[in-house]
Amino acid sequence: MENAKFRMRDEDFICEVCGFEVKKLGYTARDHCPNCLCSKHVDNNPGDRACSCQGILEPIAIEPAKKDNYKIVYRCSKCGTIKKNIMARDDNFDKILAIMANLK
Repeated sequence: MENAKFRMRDEDFICEVCGFEVKKLGYTARDHCPNCLCSKHVDNNPGDRACSCQGILEPIAIEPAKKDNYKIVYRCSKCGTIKKNIMARDDNFDKILAIMANLK
């Protein structure tokens, strides 16, 4: 699924925050670490890798999404931009609960 605003990028990476070796999802684009839930501010639109900020997107909240799923709400530690990403099946559920309880 690709359109003008979405470019599919499902890639392995090493998390810059916790060092976790993140494997691609296989069913959609991997856009955050499943261990610490952090992401990196690299996209203006999903998958474009056009953002020069490169700050760490820190999870600050969890909100409901469509189809019985949730979104992780992020704030960039460098520029303050707010972004949202759909949770992945293998995300750290204890971390999700801590964010929901505002415990981080």
